[in-house]
Amino acid sequence: MKNRFFIVLLTFVFGFIVNELSKNLKREIEQNSNIAEADLETKADIQTTNKDWRFFLPKSSTSQIIEHPYYTLSYNEKAEQAEWVAYELKKEYVRNSDFKRPLFIEDPKVQTQSADWRNYKNSGYDKGHLCPAADMEFDINAYNDTFYTSNISPQLHEFNSGIWNRLEQKFRYWAVKHNGLLIVTGGVIKGSLKTIGKEQVVVPNYFYKIALNYSKGNYKIVAFLIPNEKSSKSIFEYVVAVDAIEKLTGIDFFPRLDDKIENDLEKNVNINSWFAQ
Repeated sequence: MKNRFFIVLLTFVFGFIVNELSKNLKREIEQNSNIAEADLETKADIQTTNKDWRFFLPKSSTSQIIEHPYYTLSYNEKAEQAEWVAYELKKEYVRNSDFKRPLFIEDPKVQTQSADWRNYKNSGYDKGHLCPAADMEFDINAYNDTFYTSNISPQLHEFNSGIWNRLEQKFRYWAVKHNGLLIVTGGVIKGSLKTIGKEQVVVPNYFYKIALNYSKGNYKIVAFLIPNEKSSKSIFEYVVAVDAIEKLTGIDFFPRLDDKIENDLEKNVNINSWFAQ
């Protein structure tokens, strides 16, 4: 009788212990699950705040978006060049590696085929980089990718080696000073324009370059529109509002920004913030 009572008691105690352990395990699983969900929410907030540079890409009027590892472009087959090229220039990207310049080749990603470099031969125009090779000297592959013909446009030598080169240098300076930039650049290829070569590559009369800085949660922007000609003027004489470039090109440059932020930025021509410490 005593043995039977002892067995029943043990069974009851054992069942109670197992039940309590199950409850504790369930609570622990639920707590861990809540922590995991909170971590996911935090990561999502971080991802929303620290947007990838491709979030800021312009709209394409051609629907032929070409993505390379470090820059993206919208190719215009009729003009045989990009209507815009966009890329991120990080502070740590700015360096001088003195890479050997490769030959220009057609872009294998352009389905309609980018222009042959021979269109530029004896044309009187340089093969002007849109995404400069000098902005990609942090990596040999990134550097070589700038020599696709989808990334060039006809530029007068005095323009390419002169004021345009000075503007590119200023953007590299700002990339270091302001901890990185998003850069959008291209030629104005609308209207009746001169062409070169058998493929009739359009020669832009103007080139634009836009810098957007979005570090520390603040936005600032500066835009330049420069004639494709020799100029000894200061680059700052060519500062314009992004709105002006949009009217000339028909491109919507920052369509994914909040409308109020976009409107405020794109009408801005005040560059004082770029000189602030």
